[in-house]
Amino acid sequence: MATYKQLMAQKEAIEAQLAEARATEVAGVIDKIRSLMAEFGLTAEDIEGKRRRGRPAGSGAPKADKQPLPPKYRDPKTGKTWSGRGRTPAWLGKNPNRYLIGEE
Repeated sequence: MATYKQLMAQKEAIEAQLAEARATEVAGVIDKIRSLMAEFGLTAEDIEGKRRRGRPAGSGAPKADKQPLPPKYRDPKTGKTWSGRGRTPAWLGKNPNRYLIGEE
């Protein structure tokens, strides 16, 4: 039976062989790709995927910070306000017209 050190040495030898085999195969694949690109007149831009919809990332003007909407309703007891968007607060009840903020 092989010892731990012997097995580790075998592992390192096999990993070195793997790295060498991969490097030679990758070089061959790259040469094949280059020859095919030359044969068909392709460039790296042709191979990269092009965006099909929408604008390219980062295009357009930067968006301005959104300002909060002015309140439309106010609870006279607590002073809480609601702009009329989002979930309706419980204090608004069934008759929201009585909480409308008048034009100032």
